[in-house]
Amino acid sequence: MTEITGLLRRDVLKRLGLVAVAAPGLSLLSACATGGGSEEGGTDVASDGDAKNPFKVDAAKPLNVVIFKGGLGDDYATQVHEPMYVTAFPGVKIEHEGIVEIGKALQPRFSSGTDIPDVVANSGTDLMDTGALAEAGHLQDLTALWDAPSVDDPAKKVRDTIMPGAVEAGLVAGKPYLLPYVSTTYGLWYDAELFKAKGWTPPKTFEEFKTLAETIKAAGLTPFAYAGKNASYYAYWMILISAAKIGGNKVLLDIDNLVDGAWTNPAVEQAAAAWAEINTKYSDKSFEGLIHTEVQTQQNQGKIAFYPSGSWLENEQAPSTPKTFKYGLAPTPSVSSADAMPYEAVRVAAGEYYFVSAKGENPQGGMEYFRQMLSKAGAKGFTEKSGSLTIVNGAAEGLTLSPGLTSVFAAQQAAGQNVVTTSLFENWYKELETELRRQTNNLMYGRNDAKTFCAEMQKAADKAKEDAGADIQTRAS
Repeated sequence: MTEITGLLRRDVLKRLGLVAVAAPGLSLLSACATGGGSEEGGTDVASDGDAKNPFKVDAAKPLNVVIFKGGLGDDYATQVHEPMYVTAFPGVKIEHEGIVEIGKALQPRFSSGTDIPDVVANSGTDLMDTGALAEAGHLQDLTALWDAPSVDDPAKKVRDTIMPGAVEAGLVAGKPYLLPYVSTTYGLWYDAELFKAKGWTPPKTFEEFKTLAETIKAAGLTPFAYAGKNASYYAYWMILISAAKIGGNKVLLDIDNLVDGAWTNPAVEQAAAAWAEINTKYSDKSFEGLIHTEVQTQQNQGKIAFYPSGSWLENEQAPSTPKTFKYGLAPTPSVSSADAMPYEAVRVAAGEYYFVSAKGENPQGGMEYFRQMLSKAGAKGFTEKSGSLTIVNGAAEGLTLSPGLTSVFAAQQAAGQNVVTTSLFENWYKELETELRRQTNNLMYGRNDAKTFCAEMQKAADKAKEDAGADIQTRAS
């Protein structure tokens, strides 16, 4: 791993919050170096090919598992994955923590080098900066996991049992540090029963979107809404998906690779303008002050027609969703007839990132925990508890799907090979992602136009590129 020195090191520490929280009298270097490993990384974990215990887990060592308790809940961990791990290693102790604000809870622990968890589900609006964690040597290289025997068929490597592109989706600085466990489909969510009763059909173009929005508005509903307070990224996902539909996936690859002028690509400006018009004309400024669950609940109450999100939404809202409400997913509308991808194209991505702490007390246990997660039983149990699909091939076979997941399958089948790629800069450059959230609200609530949005994001990308220097990250597909 690249040695972190001088200004680069200080930048990394700042991003990890070490400058702010290092205890008086404790140097920044010592604060980072404690916690069970060197600053360049922790214990090397290898697989010896043993089908039952390839990482030589010591059952006497407890395993500390931290799960983001958001849309997926954490029942899948406490009722499926953790019991599987205990069954594999009788007598082992699991220390489970379900946390909503991951960064706020864990950053001080990584900063001080004490009480570092072994497994982390790093998600939600307060997720930790994995680029900075990788640079500081906190992330375990998962190469041995992907090359280990799978739980279901020891003749196969784990990497051969998952959807194509999943390993690559977890690369940071060219190494597989992250496990993107969930196969998520993104788009516009609506109440299929309500639409059926009203005779409404999800729009295939933005012109149809505006026409339908007038009808919905006249019926007393807000046509479109997202939560500006903590989930503006739900809106920028729609902008980026539309940009890819207009100009092809290369538009998003260029953004990830910090290519000069990537954000001022006409496809990005065109997509930003289309979504800004929808939100400024057919939403309400009050949503900028709300969090995602508040807006989602209003949709469940029949007050909002379309809501942008991923396929975890149905499970997240299950406690407050009326029985008459049936979630349906629609692709984002086409911006023009010249779009590179058809209306049916959807973003299907391996996401919801998990990592093993290289400087935790039990990286071997963390790797084995992931191997159990990636078994068919682990993946099937996850889908049953969370309502979301995983990257494990064939794990959903035989399951009875909910209305929302049924619509996801239908959307995926209609899309075929027309899949919008995911954006990796969100994990690679946290400061760039944070600026995108701010600029998205400025755009969508009418404070900036699309041209200014693109110009401001290009400035932020140029700064990210300058900060990255020789450590700039790239992807080819």
